[in-house]
Amino acid sequence: MITIGVDTGGTFTDFIFKDGERWGVYKILSTPPDPATAVLEGLKEIGLGKRKRITHGSTVATNAILERKGSKTALITNKGFEDIIEIGRQNRSRLYDLAYKKEPCIVAADLRFGIQGRILHTGEELEPLNVEEARAIVNRIRELQVESVAVCFLFSYINPSHENLLGELLRKTDVSVSLSHEILAEFREFERTSTTVINAYVCRKMESYIGHLMDELSQRDTLSIMQSNGGSISAPTAMKESVRTILSGPAGGVVGAFEIGKMAGHSKLITFDMGGTSTDVCLLDGTLSITVESEISGYPIKVPMIDIHTVGAGGGSIAFLDEGGSLRVGPESAGADPGPICYGKGEWITVTDANLLLGRLIPDHFLGGRMELQSDRIGPYFEKMAKEAGLSPLELAEGILSVANTSMEKAIRVISVERGFDPREFTLLCFGGAGGMHAASLARLLNIPNVLVPKNPGILSALGMLMADVIKDYSLTVMTNEHKSKREELVAGFFDLEKRGVQDLLEEGISEENLVLERYLDMRYEGQSYEIIVPFDEDYVNGFHKVHEKTYGYRNENKTVEIVNLRLRARGIPDKPKFREAEKLVERIPSEAFLGQRKVMFEGKDMEAMVIDREKLLAGNRIKGPAIVVEYSSTTVIPPFAGGFVDKFGNIVLQFSQ
Repeated sequence: MITIGVDTGGTFTDFIFKDGERWGVYKILSTPPDPATAVLEGLKEIGLGKRKRITHGSTVATNAILERKGSKTALITNKGFEDIIEIGRQNRSRLYDLAYKKEPCIVAADLRFGIQGRILHTGEELEPLNVEEARAIVNRIRELQVESVAVCFLFSYINPSHENLLGELLRKTDVSVSLSHEILAEFREFERTSTTVINAYVCRKMESYIGHLMDELSQRDTLSIMQSNGGSISAPTAMKESVRTILSGPAGGVVGAFEIGKMAGHSKLITFDMGGTSTDVCLLDGTLSITVESEISGYPIKVPMIDIHTVGAGGGSIAFLDEGGSLRVGPESAGADPGPICYGKGEWITVTDANLLLGRLIPDHFLGGRMELQSDRIGPYFEKMAKEAGLSPLELAEGILSVANTSMEKAIRVISVERGFDPREFTLLCFGGAGGMHAASLARLLNIPNVLVPKNPGILSALGMLMADVIKDYSLTVMTNEHKSKREELVAGFFDLEKRGVQDLLEEGISEENLVLERYLDMRYEGQSYEIIVPFDEDYVNGFHKVHEKTYGYRNENKTVEIVNLRLRARGIPDKPKFREAEKLVERIPSEAFLGQRKVMFEGKDMEAMVIDREKLLAGNRIKGPAIVVEYSSTTVIPPFAGGFVDKFGNIVLQFSQ
């Protein structure tokens, strides 16, 4: 059997595979109109005739929301609450924008229905569900050719009987059905409605996409889908709970970075994933950072996700002069088609083109020589824009990189400095096709002492999918406090969640000895509006005070602590790839690793930089900048102010002269 990780990005679709003891990597241009085309082509190239175990991170759900190309979706809720999905919260993302206007709601007004019936906050039924009214709405939904329905009744997380009754009626039709108590059994009506609606909006797209992949695979093959929480789930589960796959690709990268960093002795990491269309950053202080306060396209999503911050700066980000003549980069990207100018079809200058003009990309060694960059195409475009900007072409190229680096620096400050973390205490772990080209400059801007560049950094997101646990998250609102509920009562509250977790993981194919159940509480001080996730241990109240003080700078032990939600993470630990450690270290780089020299521009100066083949480097080898290290999936730029060495796992560790 061959094990394969697949990550679909905006520019490239990445594959990493393990066939017996042999590792291999493969990249192919993505096919945005139908992402499955590139995935199936790569799988055929890698594993023709072999039984395959595949873990896949997909952007299908994300793109459906961002591009507003999801299913025709209806919402059914209590009468009088039909418009909650459009009203939302009073928060404004652009407070001083006088022309601000909300985008149209993803559920049209004529597709929002209210039914008579009410469950109280205690779980008691105040008014039974009006079944005749429900049947009439189901018939109307059929007439309107609705594809997917979100059902969200008040307090269904305590008593889901009304949702289950309506679900039975809807499942007699051919629509997809998302019930809020199955997607998110928590209080806060708008957030629960939003999460359920998003699930309904994307699940038909995911059903079609995953179904197409499974139809093309052999019955002997298995397919798992990466989740936003850093774990994988089976393909059928992903079709039903598609909202959990929104950030599956970036989550795979963070998991891979966490495991590689931990193995190399770096537990405090800032991950820097620069791909073709965007850059994702995440801070890991010894563990994966999870949040339940994410949003996409203005809609909150309350399912657990790795806390990733994204900016529109990637290798394919387009450079332009704004109305005032200032140089701007992104967020628009040239993507895979037409791509950067040097790919042969593009007409807009991108970050990749700027790196090529400055000598930081080696045309003959891009994708291991399988895709030669067209250097001769980029000159006229740079000359034209440089003339408009009053710069030389090389000054323009350096300016483009400087603007892109500033954007990415700001993103890293958001997740570190603005949250009370000192970047100097962390290692910057870079990956993605373009990460190694910008990491050293970013680290210097932020005073980060070390940069770790793993082997095959352009494929790390796909590798992370092979290293991910199978994870299922569950939650239940309890609304109590430290005085009302004793620890034993809270333990009892976890029993049903744990029973579901064990059953679901067994169905995912995990054996009982590989099951791990982790208990957490969502806690806050009385009077606060939002909660902190705290491990449920022997002294969970004091644990909350400590986490609150670390997060907000103070604690108040005279204030009553409320316990809002029980939260369970059920982890199944599958067989994972293992990496060999070098038995000896060799400081001198072997002669066959040198591919020659070339002129590269750094800070306005032409310098001779050594070109090095990473595949020929040995553990312990020391590299002095300036140098360009080439490999199949990425290029690493070592500026003149940096040097590095290869550690015992094959990672390049960069350090800086003051």
